[in-house]
Amino acid sequence: MDQGGNPDGISRRGLLKTSGTTALLAAVHQAFPGGVFAAGTGPEVTGAKLGFIALTDAAPLIVAKELGLFAKYGMPDVEVLKQASWGATRDNLVLGSGGGGIDGAHILTPMPYLLTQGAIGKATPMSILARLNVNGQGISVSREYLASKADTNAGKMKGVIAQRKAAGKKITMAMTFPGGTHDLWLRYWLAAGGIDPDKDVELITVPPPQMVANMKADTMDAFCVGEPWNDQLVAQQLGYTAVSTGQMWMNHPEKSFAMRSDWVAKNPRAAIAITAAVLEAQRWADNPANITRLAGMIAGRDYLKCPVTDIADRLQGNFIMGDGRKFPNAAFKMKFFAGFASFPYKSHDLWFLTENQRWGKLPMALNTTALIAKVNRSDIWRKAAAMIGGKGPAGDSRGVEKFFDGKVFDPANPKAYLASLAIKRS
Repeated sequence: MDQGGNPDGISRRGLLKTSGTTALLAAVHQAFPGGVFAAGTGPEVTGAKLGFIALTDAAPLIVAKELGLFAKYGMPDVEVLKQASWGATRDNLVLGSGGGGIDGAHILTPMPYLLTQGAIGKATPMSILARLNVNGQGISVSREYLASKADTNAGKMKGVIAQRKAAGKKITMAMTFPGGTHDLWLRYWLAAGGIDPDKDVELITVPPPQMVANMKADTMDAFCVGEPWNDQLVAQQLGYTAVSTGQMWMNHPEKSFAMRSDWVAKNPRAAIAITAAVLEAQRWADNPANITRLAGMIAGRDYLKCPVTDIADRLQGNFIMGDGRKFPNAAFKMKFFAGFASFPYKSHDLWFLTENQRWGKLPMALNTTALIAKVNRSDIWRKAAAMIGGKGPAGDSRGVEKFFDGKVFDPANPKAYLASLAIKRS
């Protein structure tokens, strides 16, 4: 697909001249008075409630709302609602919009599986409709660790950890939700460096927007979170980014867009329409010409509520790590659309399930093939892609994946991958 094209028939200059969502929606309605569906084939409903967390990778949902793309695809009443934490996202998905909650969300990719299994509360079947981004998370450490020069090698921290423990200090590291992507990146990084995440440190849960404040209060040694909070830590000179997750696994999958399965079953055309709007938003967000506007769009009070520069720097690929290392034009920057970044590869979902098995959060006897077939709706992604004039990859697997520490994940043999890992619970 063309990443920077404008197939909606509205000029970019025309959009830039408008001021506010009302004007944008009016422009979209003028161009597409009945949406892009043929008469009588439109969505079953015109709205849905979608949650998001204050993270840069929530951008596709925000863009789709702000540029009137939900309206373009016949869904003018979609609401994009900020959630306080991933726990709140879970609780509101369980409630559903009929119970005062939400129908779908920007979400940590393992969460729809954990929800479907009832592993994190009331069993609530979920459907993954798209991947929202690849790369763009980070593991940051406090300034007390600057001398360790920890980077991709977490093992460099062992000496400082030992010293702090000898002084009677507890080593605390934060992630955003147990079993979620940030939990898994932090665990992988530590274990690859010979540090057991369950025995050598204490992992706690902290909502993404609260990470920097907690580091400033000196309540933790390190955290793993999505941008822009790693960049903000560096900007405030409170610590440095040891590693951006794309350096651990280039173009790794990250957040997903998921909806309650009962909502999707009841409103299949609406699910495709919402996904099409999200895909078009991803294509727009991935265009370098739009980054400055994108950063300004998502920085406001209703969304991330943080300085535009904290968002824009790393979106542009400009990584100042805070310890002297600089990566201009970094290949591991966040991507929303390029290289099928938005396609929900089933092989990637299998890696997340395998890692949760590794740490004892899911049973080893779990039928991962059946569960992925139930949750991953790559078929809806493909139908949505066709609506914006494109198509997906040939298959649902991206094949063998390689990690920074030399480990290899072959989706055809996840047991061999598990067997190769020295630190694990299962």
